[in-house]
Amino acid sequence: MATVSEKIEKLKALEKKIRGMGGEKAVEKHKKDGKLTARERLDHFFDPGTFREIDMFVSHRCVNFGMENETIPSDGVITGHGMVEGRPVFAFAQDFTSRAGSLGEMHANKICKVMDMALKAGVPVVGMNDSGGARIQEGVDALFGYGNIFFRNSNASGVIPQISAIMGPTAGGAVYSPAMTDFIFMVKNTSYMFITGPEVIKSVTGEQITFEDLGGAMAHNAKSGVAHFACENDADALAQIRKLLSYLPSNNMEDPPIVETGDAPQRKSPELDTIIPDSPNASYDMEAVIKSIVDNGEFFQPHEYYAKNILTGFARLNGRSIGIIANQPKVMAGCLDVDASDKASRFIRFLDAFNIPILTIADVPGYLPGSQQEWGGIIRHGAKLLWSYSEATVPKLLLITRKDYGGAYIAMSSKHLGADMAFAWPTAEIAVMGAAGAANIIHRKEIKDAANPDLKRKEKIDEYNDLFSNPYIAANRGYIDSVILPSDTRSRLIDALEIMSGKREMKPAKKHGNIPL
Repeated sequence: MATVSEKIEKLKALEKKIRGMGGEKAVEKHKKDGKLTARERLDHFFDPGTFREIDMFVSHRCVNFGMENETIPSDGVITGHGMVEGRPVFAFAQDFTSRAGSLGEMHANKICKVMDMALKAGVPVVGMNDSGGARIQEGVDALFGYGNIFFRNSNASGVIPQISAIMGPTAGGAVYSPAMTDFIFMVKNTSYMFITGPEVIKSVTGEQITFEDLGGAMAHNAKSGVAHFACENDADALAQIRKLLSYLPSNNMEDPPIVETGDAPQRKSPELDTIIPDSPNASYDMEAVIKSIVDNGEFFQPHEYYAKNILTGFARLNGRSIGIIANQPKVMAGCLDVDASDKASRFIRFLDAFNIPILTIADVPGYLPGSQQEWGGIIRHGAKLLWSYSEATVPKLLLITRKDYGGAYIAMSSKHLGADMAFAWPTAEIAVMGAAGAANIIHRKEIKDAANPDLKRKEKIDEYNDLFSNPYIAANRGYIDSVILPSDTRSRLIDALEIMSGKREMKPAKKHGNIPL
């Protein structure tokens, strides 16, 4: 019978072998591609010395195709928990050096276990995906494993933050779990996602395309909108995930952490008094407006490269986390379209789920016209924005800087959709439509019959501008709470956020609504 010391040495030897992952050659090849190993990723992500591994000794049960003779360290995935900035987080990291990180029954069970524990503990879960996909030798057991993960993604949604890092191949059924999480981080040049790869596409359609162009980081950040962040390397991705978590509560029953930023709440922003151009057709950078208002100019943007006509991101006001949705006049004049509506709607629903107040900054001339938008379902997609703002019960602040026309005025968090505090700059124009279009409709006959139609048209446009292209009619009706100096915006928003921080709003009891997906 083995002695105690022999048993301890056996444990140490087993641990050492498992920590070696797929072996020196596999690890060396992996690192030549510029990637960190699964264990290095976990070490980079968690506060030093805090990661605690779970299920190190789990192994597969497959006896088909010679698998009974195969040993896969940790069954290709490392799971556990640790601290991020002193706050608990669960994580799993697929190990591509061990049988390509392929997912089988026990591999999936390990992931499900940490997801279950994270849900019970009320803490975020982060998945580091780097896998060749389903372990074909295990057949339907692998599919069973994926299904179990998807089911848990759905259950945990809106209860704990779920974050995915794509740090290698993620293909076929493996893409759906990340797609069901809240945010996806991808690494440029070393990660990709797709349902069917370039070879299958070529054989079926004849189209030739590279892995990167089909499903690389920028393809999904700029074109499909599947991913939210494009990172330079593994270390950058992990650092950005840590930053994202700093804005979030651990679960839906908590408020986000309040952080001492050192930025004075009464700080004025005199540059905002001159940022709006005199010409209504000239653009300006909404990102500059945001950075002037928020603490230390820090604005952390998901979907930075997607639907650039609208901005979404996290910031702080007097140390409180907020989510910002803002039209970007520099791109498509800030018009709302299918992609912008989707981008904003999903972000609003995330913010509301996790008790993060919403600041909306509006400068929007309307919905983007055109047959492609109509056929693409702008009615349905635009309705998502109306739905999401109406559904949200967190504090909702609105700032109108310039144009706010028609249905887009309603959609951008108007008082009519439940904005708690609505502010406007003196440059705001709140109307059914722009002056030129309105004058042409209202005074069509008068302009047509005039001796000088162009002069009459200009006269009527100026008349409409004087009457309606301002914030005062809306303020007169109580749809705007205050018309404020641009330079005072920061302090006014902070005061509004503080006074509304205890907001409580109950919606009608129901299982769930039927959002126009």
